[in-house]
Amino acid sequence: MIIRADLHIHGRYSMATSKNMTPELLSSQGSLKGLHLVATGDAFHQGWLSMIEEATEEAAEGIFRITESKKMHNEFLQEEIPEGISKNPETKLILTSEVEDSKRVHHLILIPSFEAAYQMRKKLKGNLDSDGRPRVRMSGAEIQELAIENGCIMGPSHAFTPWTSIYKEYNSIMDCYSETPDFVELGLSADTDMADRIEELQDIPFLTNSDAHSPWPHRLGREFNEINVKDLNFPSLASAIADKKITANYGFDPRLGKYHHTACTKCYQQFHPEEAIKMNMKCPCGGTIKKGVDYRVEELATWDKPHHPPHRPPYIHIMPLAEIISLTYSKGVTTKFVQRIWQELILKFGDEISALIDAPLEELVEIDPELARRIQAFRDKTLQIKVGGGGKYGELIFNEENSTKSSLDSFL
Repeated sequence: MIIRADLHIHGRYSMATSKNMTPELLSSQGSLKGLHLVATGDAFHQGWLSMIEEATEEAAEGIFRITESKKMHNEFLQEEIPEGISKNPETKLILTSEVEDSKRVHHLILIPSFEAAYQMRKKLKGNLDSDGRPRVRMSGAEIQELAIENGCIMGPSHAFTPWTSIYKEYNSIMDCYSETPDFVELGLSADTDMADRIEELQDIPFLTNSDAHSPWPHRLGREFNEINVKDLNFPSLASAIADKKITANYGFDPRLGKYHHTACTKCYQQFHPEEAIKMNMKCPCGGTIKKGVDYRVEELATWDKPHHPPHRPPYIHIMPLAEIISLTYSKGVTTKFVQRIWQELILKFGDEISALIDAPLEELVEIDPELARRIQAFRDKTLQIKVGGGGKYGELIFNEENSTKSSLDSFL
C-alpha cells in the first residue's frame, strides 16, 4: 500500500517551535493534510517523550495512534472535525529525532520503539533536555553506530544547507559516516535534479520532509514522501526505504528555498559565487555572504545534468494550499477568509493533498476560478520565481501580467 509520510518535524521543546505542538494535534492536522504517518520529532527529550507516551498507544510495531481519551477537535478550525472529512481518518505517529553532532551536522533518526529511545538517551553524550534537538559530543559515525545498535534507521538532515548540513562540513558523506546512510534528506533548497548530479548519492534513497515547527497544515507536510509499504509498521517502513520503494517525493521548488543562491545574510544581495569568493564572502554592507545550495551542488557534482538511477521516483513541486490561497488574495494565511476557502476545499476533496494534486480542475474552477488557475500553475510548472538566498525565501510570480508577488518569509 502507498502511504504519505512526513518524517521530520520538531516538538514543542525545540527552539522556535509552537507550543501548539502536541501529539494530538499532529495526528488531527495530519489527517486534514492527507498524511498517513507523521514523525513525532525530538524523541530523546524527556518532556516530549513523556507527552507522546501519555497520549498514544501502539497501533502496530513501532507505529502509534492517539488514544480514544486523547482524541480532540480541530482547534485550528475551532470546531469538531466533521465525520468523513478526510479520506485518511487517523494519522499515525512514528518516533523520530534530529541530533546535532560535534561538528554541528544534523542527522535524522527514525526510532523503532520507546525502549530504543530510552536506551539511546543513556548513551548519547550531551544535555538531551536543554532543547528538543539535542547537541551531542559525538561524531556522526558514533551516532550512527549507536542508532544501528538500537535498530534505528538514520541519514543526514537537509543535506546541502549552508549552516548545519553534512555537505557544509564534508565533501563526501563517507567522511562523516562509517557506513552508507539509510537515506539522504534533501531539504527545502534542493530536489532530485540537483542531488542526482552527485555520483555518490546514486544508490541512496532520498527523503523530503517538512521540518515543521508547528502542526498546522500550512507547515506540516509541506514536503512529504509517498512510500510503498507492505504494512504500516516500523519494520515494513524500514524495509521499504532500504528497498528504495519510495514512489514519489513532494516538496518545494528549490528556488524558493532561502539558501538556494549565494547571497548576503544581512541585505540579501545575491552574488555570483566566484565574485563572492574574491570578496572573501564579505558583502559591502558589512554582512556575511553565504554560499548557495546550487553552487555547493555545482562543487560536488559529477555530471552537468542529473543522472537519475532507475529507482529514483519523480520529484513533484508543491506548496501548502493555504499559502496559495493567501497569495491569490493577498490575505494572511491564518485569516478567516483564507481558512474559509481552505476548509471548503477540504470538505469537498477530503484532505489538502487530494485538493492540491488530485482534484479535477473543473471542480476547482467551480469553487474558485482564480485559485484553480494558481493550483494549475503548480501542476503544469508555469510558475515564475524570484530565487531565494542568504536566508530569505524566494518569491512567487504567477504570470507576467500580474505584478502581485509575495515573499514566503511571512509564512514559513
